[in-house]
Amino acid sequence: MKYQSSVGNFSYSFPDLKTVLAKATPEKSGDVMAGLAAKNEKERIAARLALADIPLKQFLEEQLIPYEEDDITRLAFDHHDPKAFQLISHHTVGSFRDWLLAYETDGALLKRISPGLLPEMVAAVSKIMSNQDLILVASKIRNVSRFRNTLGLDGHFSTRLQPNNPTDDPKGIMASTIDGLMYGVGDAVIGINPVSDHAQSTRNLLEMLDELRKRFDIPTQTCVLSHVTTTLQLINEGAPVDLIFQSIGGTQKTNESFGVTKEILDESYDAGLSLKRGTVGKNLMYFETGQGSAHSANAHHGVDQQTCEVRSYALARIYDPLLVNTVVGFIGPEYLYNGKQIIRAGLEDHFCGKLMGLPMGCDICYTNHSQADQDDMDNLLSLLGLAGCNFIMGVPGADDVMLHYQSTSFHDQLYIRQVLGLKYAPEFESWLQKMNLVDDQGQMLEGKHRHKLLYL
Repeated sequence: MKYQSSVGNFSYSFPDLKTVLAKATPEKSGDVMAGLAAKNEKERIAARLALADIPLKQFLEEQLIPYEEDDITRLAFDHHDPKAFQLISHHTVGSFRDWLLAYETDGALLKRISPGLLPEMVAAVSKIMSNQDLILVASKIRNVSRFRNTLGLDGHFSTRLQPNNPTDDPKGIMASTIDGLMYGVGDAVIGINPVSDHAQSTRNLLEMLDELRKRFDIPTQTCVLSHVTTTLQLINEGAPVDLIFQSIGGTQKTNESFGVTKEILDESYDAGLSLKRGTVGKNLMYFETGQGSAHSANAHHGVDQQTCEVRSYALARIYDPLLVNTVVGFIGPEYLYNGKQIIRAGLEDHFCGKLMGLPMGCDICYTNHSQADQDDMDNLLSLLGLAGCNFIMGVPGADDVMLHYQSTSFHDQLYIRQVLGLKYAPEFESWLQKMNLVDDQGQMLEGKHRHKLLYL
């Protein structure tokens, strides 16, 4: 089906829905490299005008990637809830945007419609929204998850403690972990990106973190971000696994390039549930995503990178995860060229993930060869704080010495808490108070009190 619009004296025609979505996308270097982006701003505006007039029902009729060829498409359509969709089925993409922004559309209403949204519908509406729009609508949504503590409550904000080490040295990892805990970092998860995916090395790190957690009775969860098959093996061998981690993408071919299938995820999810390690809930999956993964795997089927990203959320929500975060600038300038593109992508991903019903966080980051700097990350952190982001990363010095990229530091989360009055996960804040690391108001204590962990 062709879609048409006019800008000034110029008429534009787009051959299919896939093309309209790609051309309407804010400029991303990955789409330019793939030959999918609009040639100029006039064509981009024309595509947005055409997109705004497309009925949401059309997305049920025109599949971007055929049902027979892609398991993400099958998942999205098989789990689509017609009853939830009925409330918004009369809308076009443009009027859906207006409805999302309306005062009367609150978080409860957005949660009601979420099961009725295909990822392509969510991607479409985000493309005609300003940054301000994305922040406002996302701020209405609270997607709460629980394992050993409660994440995502209104007025709360969490962090993943990321104590990576270039040689997986236990002493180095433990030093960074204790340092982070003394700054109140780690209520989302204490999570290590291992250098080696070897099962025994992974198990050693899991056991070390579990011993620390139990020794100090820390109400959080731990994770070594090894491949899901390694984690599954370790569960079967009796290792202390809290969360099941896996990077995922928005097409079947992308996930195959990661060495993962839905069947593997199903098996690992069931194995994780069987351990019953959660104390306040059983959300135990941890997914990481990021715009550009489908493009870098040459697995995008001609779909723009942001729409591919939102399609990965259709897979993630099947497993009712504890954590989902877009590692927004990690792949590099080939896909998000500069600070402006990274900031836009972070706001898009956060909005789309939350609208899809996910407990969404963001690794606010960039690679050293990107046209970005820490001021850009400060800006994105501030905007995501306003948008109600569930969690961010806490990396020593904001410089990951193993993955070689720039993220957010232990101090950055203190900044956003102070500016916006945000609290820790409630169970974790009670623990921080018990350890004399924060006061009764949740404010970080100074001086000797903050070193209690070292003395113990």
